Amino acid sequence: MPLLIAHPLAQDPLPAGFGLLAGSSLLTWPGVAYAQEPAGWPTALLWSVIAMLLLLQTLLIIGLQRSRLNNKRARNALRRNQTDLEARIAERTESLNQTNQQLQDEVAHHQVTEILLRETQDYLHSVINAMPSVLIGVTPEGLVTHWNSAAERITGVDSDHALGQPLTEVYPDLPVTMETVNRTIQSGVPYLNENLQEGQGSNAHYTDLSIYPLIAVQAIGAVIRLDDITMRVRIENMMIQNEKMMSLGELAAGMAHEINNPLSTVLHGVQNIQRRTSLELPQNQKVARELGVDLEQLHKYLAHRRVFHFLDDIREAGERSMHIVSNMLEFSRGNSRSHDHFDLVRIVRHTLELGDNTLSQQTSQGQQRPQVITELAEGIPPVVGSAAEIQQVILNLLRNAVQAFQASDSASPPVIRLRAFLDRGSAVLQIEDNGPGMTEEIRRHIFEPFFTTKDVGQGTGLGLSVSYFIITEHHSGTIEVDSIPGEGSCFTIRLPLAGHTEHHRTVNSLTTSNSHSSGSTT
Repeated sequence: MPLLIAHPLAQDPLPAGFGLLAGSSLLTWPGVAYAQEPAGWPTALLWSVIAMLLLLQTLLIIGLQRSRLNNKRARNALRRNQTDLEARIAERTESLNQTNQQLQDEVAHHQVTEILLRETQDYLHSVINAMPSVLIGVTPEGLVTHWNSAAERITGVDSDHALGQPLTEVYPDLPVTMETVNRTIQSGVPYLNENLQEGQGSNAHYTDLSIYPLIAVQAIGAVIRLDDITMRVRIENMMIQNEKMMSLGELAAGMAHEINNPLSTVLHGVQNIQRRTSLELPQNQKVARELGVDLEQLHKYLAHRRVFHFLDDIREAGERSMHIVSNMLEFSRGNSRSHDHFDLVRIVRHTLELGDNTLSQQTSQGQQRPQVITELAEGIPPVVGSAAEIQQVILNLLRNAVQAFQASDSASPPVIRLRAFLDRGSAVLQIEDNGPGMTEEIRRHIFEPFFTTKDVGQGTGLGLSVSYFIITEHHSGTIEVDSIPGEGSCFTIRLPLAGHTEHHRTVNSLTTSNSHSSGSTT
């Protein structure tokens, strides 16, 4: 330590600073050195150290500067990457927004399309369900794919239960087999079977059956269609029956003309015989004297042998036949004649004469004719209408009464009563029988077309319906029936008189117009 203090360079700040930096061990050794060699090498060393420090500082500054540059470049690159990333994100966001908008548009379009499809489907279902035809869709395996309201109504099976079920289980009475359905599907040609009858008599129903194959790729199967044509068949039968009646009328007219000619000859001959044998004619007396014949004795002989009685019978029978022929001619004319005034009582009597054979019925004892009791009031004013049509109605009612007697097992003798009287400005005709009568159910349907209680082939069910039409439509009248089962039936016909017909039709027209007006305002 004393040597260091005595060193001449002890006052130099650089060595002192160096010594402080180098540590105590160096301070000792250099002091010795300084003591031993007070020359100039420590200065060179110091400058070397300073140079090294400067070099290190320079390197450090260069490294820091390079690090700053690298950091700046990194930040710039990061900023550029961030900018690119933000641009890409914005671009991707815009693309996603466009895609999302397109998807929303597509979803909205699909929703609208779905609504339209649903509305179309509902509309088609409504149209199909509104059709009166039975429509059933089936697969080749026989499973039901469609079941409309008509099928529900006919079978009593709802569509929820029928869909997916075998056709033979939900509609066992269908008049077609699955073999026929499969043949139709394979051939691709529609199948048609017309006028299928179900039931008998007035309960008969007629159906047209059609099978239409479905040949689409995703809809292989068939549609079965059933159409109720009962009314059409009945109308066709009515037209056929009408043609028969027209032909029968023409035949009756022809027969009446053919019968009328020889009948006139017979009546004319009977009249001449009665005139030529009369004692009151001078010419007969003259010819008898010329021939030497006692005309009085001849007249006594003919009277004693009842020849005149026979001639009277022939004349009466001929006149009655002539009257029947006249009625047949009038009846055969039908509606060809315009409505005119006629006497209802006279028409009733003529009809009884014309329908004398109609009243005969076949029983176990042979032919039997029911007792006919007439209670026909005199002085009934004329009725406006067609006498032939009224005759047709009376004959239909008489024929129905006789047929009712045939179906009855009553022990009481059959009786038919005909009454004609005046009541409240109308001519009333009642035809009553003591037959088996009818139930309330039958009475409600008795005037419906084709309704009949007779066996198959015994009746068409048109007689009373045609009679109802003639009375109500052609004569502006009414026809009603009262019946008690086991006691008989009574048909009551009311016809307006000649002076009340136009008023009655006017009232009906006004009533009809008022009803139409009320219906329209409602």
